[in-house]
Amino acid sequence: MILLIGNACIVLSCLTQVQRPHVRAYIEFRQAQGIHPATEARTLSAFKAFYQYCQKESLIAVNPTEHIKRGKQIRHLPLSLSEQDVEKLLEVPELITLEGGRDKAMLEVLYATGLRVSELISLKLDQLNLRQGVIRLSGKGRKERLVPLGEAAIGYLEDYLARVRPHWLRQPVDEVFLSRRGHAMTRQAFWYRIKHYSLLTDIDKAISPHSMRHAFATHLVNHGADLRVVQLLLGHASISTTQIYTHVANIRLKRLHAAHHPRG
Repeated sequence: MILLIGNACIVLSCLTQVQRPHVRAYIEFRQAQGIHPATEARTLSAFKAFYQYCQKESLIAVNPTEHIKRGKQIRHLPLSLSEQDVEKLLEVPELITLEGGRDKAMLEVLYATGLRVSELISLKLDQLNLRQGVIRLSGKGRKERLVPLGEAAIGYLEDYLARVRPHWLRQPVDEVFLSRRGHAMTRQAFWYRIKHYSLLTDIDKAISPHSMRHAFATHLVNHGADLRVVQLLLGHASISTTQIYTHVANIRLKRLHAAHHPRG
């Protein structure tokens, strides 16, 4: 049997003769070439999927990838803005303008709640309860969670809802945050606004909406918040996802120790 992939012909009978040592040798060869661990994992996943298919179709008796485990993935620590960086960014939008009022409210809500940018731009009016100071969210897996807003975010939200949003509203729209044309704010437009404001500061880090989510979690942990609470606020399904922020906090503690301890 012959498989046609693009302009290349691959003889299936050759692939079905592959043994476990061949797969290991290939992976070791790619590692010696400096392959990134994530690329290695994707390659092995492709191998596994292919040979699982071959085994299901009775093309092979033994899966050569069955007992080959993926290499340990390197978890990159998220870029975290300092509290001073966040304050600088939050001070840039000019409240005297309509766009500034909206952007200020969006940034304050983002930092106060740690929302995903998709959750922020799709936020509906009926998800807000400013009297109780919470947002009701349905995150990944449609799991609902309540996230507190904080007084600052509530104040800027109230200003936006009373002064800015009605000015742009041309037809009924459920989303909280609107563009000047009266449509729901898009991910790309909000990303552009954050990049615009970051260029007006002296922050020497790449800033994105996700940077604010990381800052929210990191600053909570730095100030002693329980990891389970942070998990609930972020909407993480597993505590292992949230635990990366303990590493961020540990790095900060080590730096403080080295800078201020007599024998640091």
